Amino acid sequence: MPESTVAPPERIATLRAFNRFWTRRLGVLRPQLLGSRFTLPESRVLWELAHGGEQSASALARTLALDAGYLSRLLARLREQALVKARRAPHDGRQTLLSLSAAGRRAFAPLDRASQRQMAELLAPLDDEAQQAVADAVDTLMRQLASMDDTPVTLRPHRPGDIGWIVMRHGALYAQEYGWDSGFEALVARIGADFIERFDPAREACWIAERAGRPLGCVCLVQGRDETTRAVLPSVAQLRLLLVEPAARGAGIGTRLTSACEDFARQAGYARIRLWTNANLLAARAIYRRAGYALVASEPHHSFGHDLVGETWELDL
Repeated sequence: MPESTVAPPERIATLRAFNRFWTRRLGVLRPQLLGSRFTLPESRVLWELAHGGEQSASALARTLALDAGYLSRLLARLREQALVKARRAPHDGRQTLLSLSAAGRRAFAPLDRASQRQMAELLAPLDDEAQQAVADAVDTLMRQLASMDDTPVTLRPHRPGDIGWIVMRHGALYAQEYGWDSGFEALVARIGADFIERFDPAREACWIAERAGRPLGCVCLVQGRDETTRAVLPSVAQLRLLLVEPAARGAGIGTRLTSACEDFARQAGYARIRLWTNANLLAARAIYRRAGYALVASEPHHSFGHDLVGETWELDL
């Protein structure tokens, strides 16, 4: 936790002005959000359950920083509409686990798409350089303020069941955030299966970032292979499957995961780390750029139901 410093009035005024500007631009003070029937708090609850999966009310209250009584009333309204369902936790019968029902997912989907369109329309008037500048500024803001959450995030090696979670979360999040079809989930499943079958602990690794036992992100480092022959490249490691849960973004987790890959690769004797991504994954590209990766190749392709631009990035160790 950084040392506390009293902020001068002009900095406070800047943040207050930004808060007024942003809430006005997003229309969050209107009775319903984005033309839906949901209020902002209700929308946030639906979003957390859609993206964070099944969780307890106490975990939800901590994530949203909501009073437990107020959240209980919100959940009661959503359950009355059959949008949220609950079940007893198998490990503790006193605890209730919450998740979206099928009706809840159907109700949330248009709200999620509307939010995606709103952000796209907000950025559309800007050129590519200005869009990246905005994304970098927001990323910096979130990372700098994320230290307010004093619950530690730890990185641990993968264990049985983690690769399945990685496949599931990649499939769900990329469908929700980018509209990618099931072909992407199939690709991640093949990568995960290859990782398990070929795993060499001296040369490969996987890390899960978690807070209080809840997974928040992941990354794998594997032996690089020739794209044509699939022969192992002894001096090249490949970074794969970097993901950070939406609710945990801005806390530097992606940077910690990529740093773990870099440290492991050096100790394993690799000379270079290579990765493949797509040009529209701006947050991931920002992490790679800050870590010192260089873009070495790009090529348009049609995959996962979209026209994309694939990119190869490399870091010399």
